Amino acid sequence: MSLDLQSVSYAYPGTGHGVQDISLQVNSGELVAVIGPSGSGKSTLLKLVSGLTTGHSGSILLDGQDLTHLPVHQRNMGMVFQNYALFPHLTVAQNVAYGLKLRKVGLSERMARATELLKLVGLDGYDTRNVAKLSGGQQQRVALARALAIDPKALLLDEPLSALDASIRGQLRDQIKTIQRRFNATTLLVTHDQEEALTMADRVAVMQDGKVLQFDTPQGVYESPNSKAVADFVGLSTTLEATVSGVDVIDIGFCTLRANTRGRPIGTRLFALMRPEHFQVDPAEGSVNRLQGAITVERYLGSMFRYDFQVPGAPQQFLVESRQRAIGALAIPPEHVHLLDH
Repeated sequence: MSLDLQSVSYAYPGTGHGVQDISLQVNSGELVAVIGPSGSGKSTLLKLVSGLTTGHSGSILLDGQDLTHLPVHQRNMGMVFQNYALFPHLTVAQNVAYGLKLRKVGLSERMARATELLKLVGLDGYDTRNVAKLSGGQQQRVALARALAIDPKALLLDEPLSALDASIRGQLRDQIKTIQRRFNATTLLVTHDQEEALTMADRVAVMQDGKVLQFDTPQGVYESPNSKAVADFVGLSTTLEATVSGVDVIDIGFCTLRANTRGRPIGTRLFALMRPEHFQVDPAEGSVNRLQGAITVERYLGSMFRYDFQVPGAPQQFLVESRQRAIGALAIPPEHVHLLDH
């Protein structure tokens, strides 16, 4: 059950904002996360796929069927929203079985299905509970069970964990991923949470200004971003303007660094990206790419320190993560200086 978006564009009337020429495919059983800053178009994309927003150009295909002119209720998609959208006057089981009731499934069959799914999401025995008395995490699991009850061809998740406390977000994130795998559900997830996207998704689409900047594996968008915009949005980093000054040498203004310039000609202007976990703390004198300086801000995060490190002459401070404090120097291995052309 693949979900295929082909050159999809949409603009909100009178604004020009929306999405532009989006092409991506969610393979059968795959979970694709769409991330991006506010206003990037990720929620608009999900609404177009669901049918909640119409009037786009291009094609949206589900298992080869063009959904363009199909209303929401005929698209056979399960949807889980940020605000859960549960019915407070119905019991937990009745909420889960609601979609089956609309499909004229008999009472005993739909209640049996609801009980089965509630057990699967860890809510065994909650059938007759009032949904209003459940915790946020429990309500979200009811919403997930309801979405799966109709045996959807695709599952759409709209910021499903953003309203939850951080203490349960990680646990529920893992549960959703496990259930998604078990059902082999073709899933499109929209989230602003990068950690959520990187840990749950098989592939990630990074959006900005209505366009997909990069569509790659989680490792790909983090370790090999294709632009400064992607690098700045995904994860923490230090990014400096640089110029190729020699074979595998770049000039960052206040010093030179060794880096793989991949044959770029001398004089090429680019950006040098360095992730905080790749810095070496207090390297020996003479180490490659050794930078002398001092810590200006330190944050203790339990498992590590995160701090700002000022190098004399540098236009900005280096962001560093380490299990130990740097006394007076850092080094960045050449293989971890990632060069971006734009």
